[in-house]
Amino acid sequence: MSAIRNFNLFIKVAVFATTFAASQTGLSVSSGQKQYEELLKRTPLFQNPQLTSYIENLGAQVVSVSEMADEKFIFSLLDDPALNAFATADNYIYINRGLLNYVSNEAQLVSVIAHEVAHVTRGHINKQSTSGAATQILSTVAAVLANSNEVYEAGMAYGNSKVRSMGRNHELEADQSGAEYMAKLGYDVDQMISMLSIMKDFETLQKDQAKRKGAIRPTYHGVFASHPRNDARLRAVVSRAKNLTIDSTRGNGAEKYRALTQNLIWGENFLAKDIPKERFSDLTWRVRFDYPKGWVHSRGPAPTATTGREPDGLSTLSMSRLARTAQTPEEYLYNQLNISEIKNGEDITPSQLKGFTGLIPRFDEITKQRSIIRVAVIYYKLSAYVFEGATNEGADFAEQDKLLLQAINTFRPISRAEIEGQRPQRIHYVKATANTTFDGLAKAFSLSKNDVDTLRVINGLYPAGEPLAGDIVKVFRQ
Repeated sequence: MSAIRNFNLFIKVAVFATTFAASQTGLSVSSGQKQYEELLKRTPLFQNPQLTSYIENLGAQVVSVSEMADEKFIFSLLDDPALNAFATADNYIYINRGLLNYVSNEAQLVSVIAHEVAHVTRGHINKQSTSGAATQILSTVAAVLANSNEVYEAGMAYGNSKVRSMGRNHELEADQSGAEYMAKLGYDVDQMISMLSIMKDFETLQKDQAKRKGAIRPTYHGVFASHPRNDARLRAVVSRAKNLTIDSTRGNGAEKYRALTQNLIWGENFLAKDIPKERFSDLTWRVRFDYPKGWVHSRGPAPTATTGREPDGLSTLSMSRLARTAQTPEEYLYNQLNISEIKNGEDITPSQLKGFTGLIPRFDEITKQRSIIRVAVIYYKLSAYVFEGATNEGADFAEQDKLLLQAINTFRPISRAEIEGQRPQRIHYVKATANTTFDGLAKAFSLSKNDVDTLRVINGLYPAGEPLAGDIVKVFRQ
């Protein structure tokens, strides 16, 4: 929902930012279509025809009872692990696969869809674009670049963060209209508060986990000072919709929802990822990086791990693996590699690792040619990964160096999930007995303490609840 919009902690999409902002201010014929095209370049649609059709059908029903019943809405299910949903210009509504992991029944899913549709019908999207908030939407529309030490953790970091909060009044307006649409369709509007409560519990959990690590994690809810179940204004605007409830009420649709989401991927979808041919990876060292598109690369004699070449011979980039020291990466270049002069030096933090890069002049004794070399060192565990990029005479150095630096910044450790065969975890439903506890489920499915807390959140029992005999409990496992 808009009340839980995230901001991407690692924005690497400056070009897309320009396109997106321009489209929001009316510089594109169809800004919503343009945003859709740009988004799918980075975040694919989730390939599940049944779930996609289900969401499209629910969305069409919500629109049919809205003030824009005669207009076309486009509903998309994104293959993104973040707990998020959002609306953009021209009636585009997006639901992340990750949000479905936290939804317990059809009515809760409808509450999310109705809330996003309401942002459109209430004119919040247009108001936002004219108020200069377009740049804040970037992070939702951009794909998760997974720029952290673990792919799954990066995805969740993206899900934990706030992209935009249009202000409490806009959020309450969307909740009110969304609840009205739910009531007109026969759903219990209290399921909207239940869904918001799950999201709030998730926020609390993530903040607590970050605090234990000594980090500060932004919130994604932001508009309610108290818990949604106790927020008087929220309950008031949602309760008004109960007067619109039709005679033929619906159930919460839990059984149908469980059938459709059984085995739904939890977290990062490694199965859907195509490994680009430009990627160098070493599973022993647990590191990888991507050469520029179209480049070819091959292994080199130690300590050179790999050398890549631009197809037309304009540039080369090699990476060596050496022992690191206690010095900073910058000092390492000077003292360990005996570099006497570095120009335009700067710290880099690919995947939150420590690194340093700069330009060094070089003189070739054989050709008597002077050139500039891009060098970088990145520390990971006990190793120093040293990059050296060279551009041939006559090539556009600025353009080629930009490619070299982009490639260096794709360096990252390979996640444990990738090492273990890229098998994602999946959602399963189990029936609780009188002896079922979350600690017991953790032992049965080899889950961590953090996983146990997450189980409580996705089952609406955070922070200390336990399932009752006969309850259907949602778990995740490989």
